[in-house]
Amino acid sequence: MRLTATLPRLLLCLLLSCALPLTPAFAQTSDQPEGTIAIEGDATEDAAIAKRIRAILRELEGFEKVRVSVASGIVTLTGTTLDTASAARLNDLAGRVEGVVAIRNEVRESTDVAERLNPAVDRFRDRMAQAVAFLPLALVALGVFGLIVVAGLALARLRNPWDRLAPNAFIADIYRQIIRLAFVIAALVVALDILGATALLSGILGAAGIVGLAIGFAVRDTVENFIASVMLSIRQPFRPNDTVEIDGDTGKVIRLTSRATILLTFDGNHLRIPNATVFKSRIINFSRNAERRFTFTLSVASDADLTRARDLALEVLNRLPFVLSSPEAAAWVEEVADHWINMQFAGWINQESTDLVAARSEAIRLTLSAFDTAGLTAGPPAYHLISHSESPSDAPVDSPQTAAAQTNPATVQPVEPQTERELTRIVAQERAELPSEDLLSVDAAEE
Repeated sequence: MRLTATLPRLLLCLLLSCALPLTPAFAQTSDQPEGTIAIEGDATEDAAIAKRIRAILRELEGFEKVRVSVASGIVTLTGTTLDTASAARLNDLAGRVEGVVAIRNEVRESTDVAERLNPAVDRFRDRMAQAVAFLPLALVALGVFGLIVVAGLALARLRNPWDRLAPNAFIADIYRQIIRLAFVIAALVVALDILGATALLSGILGAAGIVGLAIGFAVRDTVENFIASVMLSIRQPFRPNDTVEIDGDTGKVIRLTSRATILLTFDGNHLRIPNATVFKSRIINFSRNAERRFTFTLSVASDADLTRARDLALEVLNRLPFVLSSPEAAAWVEEVADHWINMQFAGWINQESTDLVAARSEAIRLTLSAFDTAGLTAGPPAYHLISHSESPSDAPVDSPQTAAAQTNPATVQPVEPQTERELTRIVAQERAELPSEDLLSVDAAEE
C-alpha cells in the first residue's frame, strides 16, 4: 500500500523538474542584487532602469549587440559579446543600477569570424601606430648604445695601459674583454633609460645570470681549466726550457698556453698537460737551482771493510772534476743483505755545465772500478757441480778479488751536457714558431 501511494508522488516531482525552464549559466553562477524589494513598481521605473543600462553599455566597447529589457525590476540581457568574460561582467554592471531586483543573463559568446577578428586588427593597427611614433626615440637610444660600445672597443684595442698593467698577453686580453663587457652593459643601461624601460634591465640580468650559471655547470671543466690558466700565467712556477716533473711526467717546458702546458720529453716527444691538472699537481722544478745531486747504489762483500769502502768511494767522487766540493759528496750503508751489503753514494754537479746522466754513469763506473781493484766488490753466490771424473781439488776457484786486482784504473770520460743543449735548441725552435701563444715570460717574478 505504501509503495502504491508513493509512486504517483515521485512521478509528479520528476515531471515538474523537467518542465522547469533552463536558465543560462551566467544567471546561475553570477551574483544577483541584494537588498529589500520594494512593494510598488511601475513601467516608468522599469523604462528608466533599461535606459540607464543601455546608456552604460553604449559607452563600453564590446556590448553593441546586447539588448536590455526590464519588467518589474527584473533585467533580461540577451544578445552576444566577443568573449565569455565580457558577458559575465554584465551582471556586475546591471546589478549596480538602482531598482534592479534580479538579472536574467542570456548573453552568449559570439561565433562570427569577422566580428571576432575586427578587434585583433584594430589592436594591431594601434600597436603599429605606437611603433611608428616610438621609432625616433628608439633610433636615438640605438645611436647612444652604438657610440658607447664603439668607445669601449676603441679603448680595449689600445696597447697601453693594458699591456703595461698585465703580467702577460693573456691577462692583458682578459682586461680588454672586461672593458668591452663593462661598456656594453653601460650602453644597455643608458639605452633602456632613454626608452624608459630600466625595469627591463633587472629581468635581462637575472635571465643572463641563470643562463650563465647553467652554462657554468655544463662546462665546469673548461671553466676550471681557464681559471687555472690565469693563475699559472700570474704565478709562473716554471720558466721556458726548465726541466720539470708534473704528475709523474718529466720534460722541458716549451710553452704555457691558455689551455695546456706543453713539455718536450727527453725522448723528443710533445706532451700536453691540461692546465687544471698542472695547477693541482705536485710540480718538481729541476732547473731552479744550478746544483743537482745524483745518487747510486753499489754492493760490497759482506766481510768487506765498510770504512775503507766509504773512504775509497769518497776519494773517487772528490777526484772527479765534475763533482762539486760544496755540497760535499756522501756515502752511507743503505741495506744489509744475505751475501752483500748495499752502500749508497751521492755527489753534486753543476747541471748547467754537466750532464746528470753522464756524470752519474761515470761516477758508478769509476767507483766500481776502484772497488774491484781493492777487492771490495761483492760477487754473486757461486755453485760448482763436480762430476764423477773430477776431483774436488780440480774444481776452479772463483776469486773475484784476484780478477779485480788485474783491473786497470779507468780514465774519466767527457760529461758535457750535449743532450741538454740539443733539447734546449729544439725548445727554442718550438717557441720561435708560435711566440704569440706563449704565456710564460723569462723576466716574470719567480713564485
